[in-house]
Amino acid sequence: MTPTAPELLAGCAAALSKPLRPEDGSVFGAARLTTVATINVLVAQECATGSAVRVAENAALRALLADAAPGYGGALEEARTIGDGGLSLAALDQANAALRRRLIGLHQAVEAVGDRQMDRRILALYRDMALGREMKLPASRPVVASLR
Repeated sequence: MTPTAPELLAGCAAALSKPLRPEDGSVFGAARLTTVATINVLVAQECATGSAVRVAENAALRALLADAAPGYGGALEEARTIGDGGLSLAALDQANAALRRRLIGLHQAVEAVGDRQMDRRILALYRDMALGREMKLPASRPVVASLR
């Protein structure tokens, strides 16, 4: 399961609203705050770019699947009909998952026949999708050092 931004934020709110027990000490409390802050930074990045990344991915997936359809079965052509369903991350993720399942099936077929050119195109798409979803962790100091 991949948690959604609202689920992550709800977890952060729960972590912050629960008081520390005295025996948890300051190091545990500082670590908890650092974890919550890091999650919030990552959620902010996701909210800032998530929809744009998914719209671009879905378009690239549709294009590659349509290009492959003549050689790997017309069923791939129907990928063009998988709409984004809206601009919410949930709707875009649903379309993205459906398109990725078809890409995985295509990749299996491509590997089975040894089509190196299409394999390289698929691998390049995987790379581009991973780069598009890359997030930057905030620079951090060790928790213990920050308590001094």
